[in-house]
Amino acid sequence: MHNYKELQLLFGAKLEEEISQISQREPKYLYEPVIYTLQMGGKRLRPVLLLMAHELFNEKFETTMPVAIAIEMFHNFTLLHDDIMDNAELRRNHPTIHVKYSSNTAILSGDAMSILSYEYLNRCKSDNFREIFDVFTQTALKICEGQQYDMDFEREDHTTVDDYLRMIGLKTAILIAASLKIGALAANAPNNEADLLYDFGYNLGMSFQLRDDYLDSFGNTSTFGKNIGGDIVSNKKTFLMLTAMELAKGDTETTLKQAISSDITPDEKIKQILSIYNQLEIGRLTIEKMEEYYNKALLCWENLNVPNNKKQNLLLLANKMMNRTS
Repeated sequence: MHNYKELQLLFGAKLEEEISQISQREPKYLYEPVIYTLQMGGKRLRPVLLLMAHELFNEKFETTMPVAIAIEMFHNFTLLHDDIMDNAELRRNHPTIHVKYSSNTAILSGDAMSILSYEYLNRCKSDNFREIFDVFTQTALKICEGQQYDMDFEREDHTTVDDYLRMIGLKTAILIAASLKIGALAANAPNNEADLLYDFGYNLGMSFQLRDDYLDSFGNTSTFGKNIGGDIVSNKKTFLMLTAMELAKGDTETTLKQAISSDITPDEKIKQILSIYNQLEIGRLTIEKMEEYYNKALLCWENLNVPNNKKQNLLLLANKMMNRTS
């Protein structure tokens, strides 16, 4: 069995081979941003989870590598388009595609990445290809639904914490869940085990996204890879902001509303809202919600009918995700 680092290196080497092939395609300025995006780095979390799930039931995962690339390609496509919608300037400490090139280039190259993901998925040799294809396709559609909910929240005045949790379930958690289930299906795992891995991944993904929200306010730019306070400056309705809006009363509520709506500098806005977050213990409440989902994930892990020594690496990776700083 391979650990996270070993699978990350194996996947990275295979991805570089494919990037070399993509670099031969024309027109150059369609594929150059694709290569730039893929070479930014990243944790390669989703493809590694897919390969880990495959190894639980079949250690010969080489033929499933194209499916792992499909997952990583699709994930990076969603990030590319997210950055356009969020007007983000940094991704993994690099200029985003629409900043480095243009918005039009970013849109078109993102479209190409989404299509390339299906090209790689089509190389899957598993007997369960039809089911894998359905999981992949339904996941892709649900991610779009999640993104639309995210954009809807920008216009709505009454978004709740529950609304937000449903949105991140679609936008983030579901791809982590699908990666694990697809890996299991590709290894011909029993359906109930594949479903348990899906639930494990969903709850882990919820915890992962809440951690991302937490780090956006309480992290460090040098390790997080993005500017701290970006969600605050853009009035993004995260778990932190929505929880603060529900809990703030009296003068605190007035100050919060003024900070959100007033025309003040980004630094001052971040300072004011972080002060309110600290006053209301929003950081602690976010960590508690993260732990709630993480404990649900652990229960799924415990119920997997796989020897503990085989699934230990999956638990180690889950712990790493829970305690990450970037």
